[in-house]
Amino acid sequence: MKRSVTAMSAILCLSAMATGLPAHAGGAEVAAKAAVGASVQQVGADTFSTVTVPFADGVTGMPDMVYKTLPGYRPLKLDLFLPAGAGQDGKVRPVIVYIHGGGWMGGGPRRSAAFQDWPKVLASIAAQGYVVASVGYRFSGEAPFPAAAKDVKSAIRWLRANGARFGVDPARFAAWGQSAGGHLAALVGASCADPAFAEDAPAPARPATVETVPTGVGGAEQASDCVQAVVSWFGIYDLSTMPSYLNKDAPPTEPMRKFLGCGPAGCDVDRTRQASPVAHVDAKDPPFLLLHGRDDNVVQVAQQDRFASALAAAKVSVKTRVFEGANHSWIAGTPERTAEVSRQALADTIDFIGTVIGPR
Repeated sequence: MKRSVTAMSAILCLSAMATGLPAHAGGAEVAAKAAVGASVQQVGADTFSTVTVPFADGVTGMPDMVYKTLPGYRPLKLDLFLPAGAGQDGKVRPVIVYIHGGGWMGGGPRRSAAFQDWPKVLASIAAQGYVVASVGYRFSGEAPFPAAAKDVKSAIRWLRANGARFGVDPARFAAWGQSAGGHLAALVGASCADPAFAEDAPAPARPATVETVPTGVGGAEQASDCVQAVVSWFGIYDLSTMPSYLNKDAPPTEPMRKFLGCGPAGCDVDRTRQASPVAHVDAKDPPFLLLHGRDDNVVQVAQQDRFASALAAAKVSVKTRVFEGANHSWIAGTPERTAEVSRQALADTIDFIGTVIGPR
């Protein structure tokens, strides 16, 4: 039999008197409205987990979707952009997984180069008929390589495992990233089903009184982490040839060395090789599009040249473009040139993905 709010207030007042705490009617009102489950494992489908954002052309944004939880780390999230009808009309659509940059130690899923409103850009891509996911991952200050690469692959598996819910085509996935994200996109694309990037061990079972965060649909660990197309903007492909790696006096906190988990004595050669996309190239790799700025002084264009040569030697389809006068993040000598290069890189990317896995 349900107690009335008045009865509940009386009980709480008596309890407050017994403990010496002041009684407040507001507390009783809040407590009476609070839903309580049988265990903490039932918690998770809260109001914020169902937040959606409308975009033009019928696109729905679903921010902060949790795709993975690991003990000791923050829940890992992605932003999802669904074209009109996705998950409801019975059709399946190709998927674009975007991976942000930031030196493996910063940035976020809602930023890319000099684009002012990146979620709006991703929504406009979804309007072309794609399911688009912008993925967050563990930073190097949280866990060194291979954590970030494993996380991106986990997001891909999660999206496939949720295929019916979001209307994704499991056979058409593209990975696309810029800078550190370009490195991760290339690494993911070249390391399909590599056991070195397998899922981390699941969290141990917890008693009903211990808080946990739900990961989402089960079975994600059995889904494929392979992609069918890769786009990388000013990415790093051979970490052993980067100036920061070659400079043995560089501090361990320097971004690339921190990503590799290097210590004062240096970096592990095998780990550096495993982290370099060029070391994973073989004839089974998907088509690649590589874009770079000629004047990039953060990641030299030679990185792209070497990687493209390795892909071509393995008979992998690879297209490249170098933008004259453009530095890292497509920053050029004038705002007009920055905008021109940024838009052209974006157009090249969407056209390439459309040719390889496009919705039409």
